[in-house]
Parts: sequence; C-alpha cells; structure tokens
Amino acid sequence: MSEQVGTNENDGERVWLRDTFQRGVPQLTLRAALVGMLLGVVMCLSNLYVFLKTGWSMGVTITAGILAFALFRAAQGIGVVRNPLGALENNALTTVSSGAGYMTGGGNMAAFGALLMITPMRPDTISMVAWFAVIAALGVFVAIPIKRQLINREGLSFPTGTATAETLKTIHGDASGDGAVKARALGFAALFAGVLTWFRAAKATWMPFNLPGSIPLPLEIAGRKAAEWSLELKTEVVLVGAGALMSFRTAWSLLLGSLLTYGVLAPRMLADGVISDVGYKEIVRWSVWPGAALLVASGLTSFALDWRSVARTFAGMGKMFGGKRGQPADPMDDVECPAWWFPAGFVVLAPIVIVLMGALFQIPWAACLVAIPLAIVMGFIAARVTGETDITPTKALGPVTQLVYAGLAPGNVPGNIMSANVTGGIGLHAADLLTTLKTGWLLGGNPRAQFWGQLLGVVVGAVVIVPAFYLLVPDASALGGDEWPAPSCLVWAKVSEAFAGGTSSLDATAQAGVGIGLALGVALALLEKFAPKRAKPFVPSASGLGIAMVVPGGNGLAMFLGGLLAELLRRAKPVLAEKLVVPVASGLIAGESLIGVAVMLLKVAGVLAM
Repeated sequence: MSEQVGTNENDGERVWLRDTFQRGVPQLTLRAALVGMLLGVVMCLSNLYVFLKTGWSMGVTITAGILAFALFRAAQGIGVVRNPLGALENNALTTVSSGAGYMTGGGNMAAFGALLMITPMRPDTISMVAWFAVIAALGVFVAIPIKRQLINREGLSFPTGTATAETLKTIHGDASGDGAVKARALGFAALFAGVLTWFRAAKATWMPFNLPGSIPLPLEIAGRKAAEWSLELKTEVVLVGAGALMSFRTAWSLLLGSLLTYGVLAPRMLADGVISDVGYKEIVRWSVWPGAALLVASGLTSFALDWRSVARTFAGMGKMFGGKRGQPADPMDDVECPAWWFPAGFVVLAPIVIVLMGALFQIPWAACLVAIPLAIVMGFIAARVTGETDITPTKALGPVTQLVYAGLAPGNVPGNIMSANVTGGIGLHAADLLTTLKTGWLLGGNPRAQFWGQLLGVVVGAVVIVPAFYLLVPDASALGGDEWPAPSCLVWAKVSEAFAGGTSSLDATAQAGVGIGLALGVALALLEKFAPKRAKPFVPSASGLGIAMVVPGGNGLAMFLGGLLAELLRRAKPVLAEKLVVPVASGLIAGESLIGVAVMLLKVAGVLAM
C-alpha cells in the first residue's frame, strides 16, 4: 500500500499505519478466544461477588493479560503449548475477557438487583440473558464511529488501555533498549501494590497486622472530621496509578471538584438542611445532580462541536447500500471496522431492545423509542469521560435517564429502572471496547479482531452472569443485608422509587444543581474548544469536575496525588519520566488488581475469613 503523508487530520492515522500497525500477526486465534472466554468467566464471577459486597466492579484487562501470560508460560514449561503467546494475541484475549468480566458494570447488576428488591418481578433466565447480551452488543457497535475520533485523532489517554499496552509490551518483551528498565519498574511497582493490597484487604486472623483502607486528614470542616466528609487519603494505590496516567489538567480538576463538593458545598447543604448527615452516601444523593448535568452538558456540547465526526457516523448509513462513489480511498478502510457496521448493528439490535423493554418491563412503546438514541448519545459521553479520566460515569448518567423516563412513563418503576440500564449498559460496553482498542492502537493491533473478540466476550458474560446472580441471591430479601450489602442496588432502587411519581419529586435544590451543572458544562466545553492555546491548561476539565462530584472525595485526592507525582517527575526529569511513569503506574494498577481478585477468590473459597 502506498500513500503520501499530507497535512490533514488523517496524518496520525497514516503514520500509525506505516510505523505501528502489525500486519499479518496472529491475534484472535482459537486459543486466544478459548482462554479469553475462560478468564472472562472467572473475572465475571469474581466481579459479581465484589459488586454484591461493595457496589464496585474491578478492572479486567490488565489482570487478564498478566494471568494469560503466566498461564501460557507455564503451559510452555511443561510442553503443553509449543508457541509462546504474542502481545497482540494476548491483547485480543484480554478483549474477550473484558467483554465478559464487565457484565457486572454499566448498571446491569445494579438495575437487576434494584428490580428484584422493589418489584415482585423475577424475569426468567433466558429473557435476562438476552436482555444483557443485546444491550452490551449494541454498546460494542456504538464504539465503532467513536473510535477514530477519540483514539486515532484526539489521542485520549484511556488510562487503563494505556496501562494494559505498557504491561503487555513489558511482559512480552520490549524491543527498545529501555525494556529491561521498564520491566523492573513495572515488576517492583506491582510487587509493592500487591503486598500493600494483601495486608489491607486479606484481614486473616493469623496475619500479624492489617493496613487501614484510608488515612484520616488532621483537619476539621464545619466542626466535623474531614474523613466524615469522605476527604481522606486512600491506601488504594490503583487510584494513584490511574491519576498518573491522566493529564495533569484532569488530575487537578478532580482535586478542585473534590474540595468544592465535599469541603464547601456539602457543609453548606448540611447547614441548610438539604442533606441530613455527613458521609459520602448522603452527600452524593444531592451532588449527583449537578455532577451528572455537568458531564452531560459538556459531553453534548463537545459532541455538537465535533460535528464532522457526527457526519462521518451517519454517513456510514450509505455504505449499507453500496460502496464509495468518486471518493478518494482511505488507507484505514482495510483496517478499521467499516463505518456501515454501526448502522447495521443499530438496525438489527435496536428493535430487539425495544421489544424486550415493552414485553419484559411494560414500558410504553413511545418511551421505548426514546431509549436507543438517548443511550447512543450517552454512550459517546461515557466514552469521552472514560478516555480522559478512566472512570465510566454510569452512576451519574443513569439518573439522567431515570429523570427522563419519570416524565415519559410516570409510576412505572420497572421501566424507570431498566431504561437507565439501557443507557448504562450501552455506555459501559462502548467505553470498555474503546479502552481495549486504545491498547490495540498502541500495540499496532487490528481493530476488527478486537471488535469480534468483544462481541464474543459480552455474549459469554451474559450467559454466565444471570444464573450466577440467581445462584448467589436466591431470595431478593438478602440484598441490602449483612451478607450482600449491594449498595449500588440500594441507590438505584431509591432513585427509581423517588422518580416513580414523576419529575416533580426532584426538590428545588436539586433542580438548581442541575441548572448550574448544565451551564457550567456548556461553558467549560466552549472554553476548552475556543480558549487561547496558552490558557487551555488552566481551564478546568469538565470530566474531572463532574466525576469528582459523584465519587468519594478520597478517590479524587488519590488520583490527584498520582497526577501530581507524575507531573513533577516530568518537569524535573523528563527523560526518566518517559521511562518510568507509565510502567510504574501500570504496575500499581496491575498489582492491586491481581491481588484484589485473589483475596476475593480466597474469601469465597473460605480460606480467608469474611
């Protein structure tokens, strides 16, 4: 293939195609697909357990990549496997695993648990498998038109995707002279994070000591300890690693948002009686509204400003009925997923989602028709926020959908819950595929192989997650109790109950918060687009501010710390930073992810006390 490198927006793609793309290298092989499915099932089950205990889902890609490497290395050692696992083959494998392992996210299990908690409904297994599989598959298709804009052209960091690429390059052998240095840095960081996580999370009776999950700050806010407002130093180094992989602008915006939300707004809300007590769960009941509005407004404004990418998305509709006519050939067409795949997937899958919404949850057909376009827009927002912060804002965007459906179908509690599941599920799986596609972009992988791998993974995950949920929770009354606290299910349930009577249930302060969030989101998006180049580093990141309003304050502080340390090293020792920042951050994420999963599995097996 021959093409001239010009000066247009496709220059980066052409350089990548010439210098990075690995043509003809095995990727989604049979063994990669099978092992990816196996690890995906393991990660799916462990994430389900973690979710029911904590409300969170743990990262999958780095953990699966390292586990796959170790598994194949051991198989080679005993002669079962002849050829070593390649980095791109491992990348395709982790894509399959991630598709399956993240079936707990995107509001899937939160919505499912909430549905069982507050309604008499108990949908059959096959129907719910179809529901989760189709929603996730539609999210995979939604990622197609977004990928070239966010990854190829804008180069968003997708911190976990970047960390996974660095991890795979290191463990499979970096060809550069710095490979050994990066490998040692990653190894020591992973060892440190793993030991720290073990002594924090295991809590076995025979252990000589345990480390705390957080360190309180020696200060008070409005007469209460800072930790009561969720402002504390977390010992979860995975947050520090994620912060180091963000831009410093996003990192300091997270700090600003955390201090404003939990140090300024929350005390004022308590004094005015808007919230009844301190603590993250109580504060976030209010702060989710301005945070969600900010994220939505900034995302929609950025989406409108990127009108060319919107046009490219819907231009793919024409490819369903014929090829290009009189247009110059795009060299990426042979590599990227064809643009017409998105509208084709939309035409096939959207009617299934609409039929299931009406048949399973009695949502009016007019309201069902709103779900898909709304979810696609939310999918773009979720993808952009994930690319900048590594956090997919389904907890913020879900309530927005619930608010919309409170007006469209007032009193329909199942519809209110599961319509938000459509938004969250599509957004989560679009963002998840884009995260693994970022890894593939950095390694020179084939996006089509990863697309099919993700589709395979989400189908496997859907088949596993529903019967596993019913097995662990045979009686919905156990949710919200000592054995299965399921905090995310509780939150979704309460929000849905509040909205069941219509939008009037949103109080005046929440409405004001929404208005302020919308205005701020639009303003920040416009500033980011049109501010002078020298001023842009000082414009707060809308994603950083919005996310800070819906995560505990300690999370924002930890991520800022990671971003600050990385920035200081870049300024003081730029060459050393080039060698160490990404490997060390990747090691922190990998070490905590691996040991965190191991601890959970040991607890399930009864080896460690619960």
